Amino acid sequence: MRKFGLIGFPLEHSFSKSYFEKKFIKLQIEDVNYENYELDNINHLHNLIEKEPGINGLNVTIPHKENIIKFLHEVDDEVKKIGSVNVIKFQNGKLKGFNTDHLGFKESLLKWIPNRNFSALILGSGGSSNAIRYCLKKLKIPFKIVSRNSGDSKITYNELRKSRALSDYNLIINSTPLGMYPHIQTFPDLDYELLTDKHYVFDLVYNPRETKLLSISKNKGAKTKNGYEMLAIQADLSWEIWNN
Repeated sequence: MRKFGLIGFPLEHSFSKSYFEKKFIKLQIEDVNYENYELDNINHLHNLIEKEPGINGLNVTIPHKENIIKFLHEVDDEVKKIGSVNVIKFQNGKLKGFNTDHLGFKESLLKWIPNRNFSALILGSGGSSNAIRYCLKKLKIPFKIVSRNSGDSKITYNELRKSRALSDYNLIINSTPLGMYPHIQTFPDLDYELLTDKHYVFDLVYNPRETKLLSISKNKGAKTKNGYEMLAIQADLSWEIWNN
């Protein structure tokens, strides 16, 4: 039995397990299993590996995409540039980290926006944000990071509201877990009155399918997209990595 899974905390929001189970049925793949492994502390990773011998690969989600790196034997070149990991391959007793988030985001984004004539606001500065930044740099789309704390080219939500600069950015990308199940009533603190039909709002959250952020933005005329397609693309890329 080949074993794969997802590590993070919490995992009640995740569709990864059901996505892979459906994929295995569709491809008629047997003797394979995908499980959710909730780790509230990344230091428990070795305990998991000892408890679940024979794991072939793992996906990594919040809040461990950055702090997982120090537990890996090797990372690919893009991880060195991005600074976060969402895929681990187990091979010959060693763990190698990869990032497919940036590829999933890029493909999903380019299917959606009409051109690359955008300026972006990235909400959040964690592991998912790292992948988004890397992608936008490669696409030559200028961006600003909005975070709870300022510094390192970041501005706070309060500074964004005071400057009314939301009008200057036509692509808004939420990389935070705000609005994610079960906390579906939460949403980023933005000046939504400044949104228009010229805005595109991409929420990496996919559960629920329409977050509070997307619902409010849509009511203001903005185009909206959730993160389910990105999830599917990066998951399929994970499967390719594990099978190479």
